[in-house]
Amino acid sequence: MGTEKERKDTQKALLYDLRLIFTNGDKKEYTLEEIVELLDKIAMAKDQE
Repeated sequence: MGTEKERKDTQKALLYDLRLIFTNGDKKEYTLEEIVELLDKIAMAKDQE
């Protein structure tokens, strides 16, 4: 189990990953399903690190 600081750093990194996906993507609007799918992809990628 990581420290509180490590947990917060990880959360910030995940949020930044999401921000990059949204700002670099062609789409300006996303459905809830698309957002959930993106979250799942990020979570799976993190599991494999």
